[in-house]
Amino acid sequence: MLLRQARTIDWPAVVDAIRDLPLRVVLSAAAVAACSHALYSTYDLLGRHLTRHRLGTGTVMSVAFISYAFNLNLGSTVGGIGFRFRLYSRLGLKAPDITRIVGFSLLTNWAGYLLVTGVAFLVWPPALPPGWKLDSGGLRMVGCLALAIAAGYVLFCAWAHERRWDVRGHRIEPPRVRMALLQLLVAGLNWSLVGCVVWVLLQHRVAYPHVLAVLLASAMATLIVRIPGGLGVLETVFVALLSFQVPPDQLLAALLAYRGIYYLLPLMLASMAYALTELRARRLRSQPACTRRSNVISDGAPKRLGGPQ
Repeated sequence: MLLRQARTIDWPAVVDAIRDLPLRVVLSAAAVAACSHALYSTYDLLGRHLTRHRLGTGTVMSVAFISYAFNLNLGSTVGGIGFRFRLYSRLGLKAPDITRIVGFSLLTNWAGYLLVTGVAFLVWPPALPPGWKLDSGGLRMVGCLALAIAAGYVLFCAWAHERRWDVRGHRIEPPRVRMALLQLLVAGLNWSLVGCVVWVLLQHRVAYPHVLAVLLASAMATLIVRIPGGLGVLETVFVALLSFQVPPDQLLAALLAYRGIYYLLPLMLASMAYALTELRARRLRSQPACTRRSNVISDGAPKRLGGPQ
């Protein structure tokens, strides 16, 4: 499918469309992308509250940013999981705490995805190309299912409050309802910002809810087609669903600009930040334990956090 789509594209026209993107549009999209990456970095702050570790706010958000950038480009096994384990272990966290942080971050991200998908498909189902068998009614059913799963998660947290399970040596403590609702709010807002980046680059040619719905569909396709960074998958889904509204060359120009702004530029920054984090972790490990403890909480983390949420 990717090859068939690529053969039908007028690539010189795509290059010209990229050059024609106004600078103000690119800068606006970059600002929204920066807000999204910053918001994603707070997922691990929720994980810090859950595990009660004492790494500072700046350190935690740096680890989350680095992991997210590599996750987008290389997949969750390398980025979301591998980099978190590498960096957090270098900073002194134990494997059980890292596992809980990773799991909680993934849960937060996909709980927010279900919430936004449910609302987008139920209230604003995207206009599908003529001749497709799935209509707006089918999309609304998918939206209802997504909302039901998200609501079920919140209800489970309400029922399972103060219950604990041990699974293969790992302690599972469901968060409280307030924390579950905060997960949905933060991650839902983040997914909305990601859709806003594409919408800005499309220069409002397509209604924002429809752009968001197509982005959510492409995220699911990326999970099914295991290509690092969803390279080509996102573009194919957008071309299939929106090419009857936007010329393919302009659509692909916006998507390639989106990939550069949201994927590649953060990857460059994260690579530099990763090198600096490794150096800092190496210095911390060479210090006495009391000095190292003082350093990791010096950038704003509370010395005592509340109980598990």
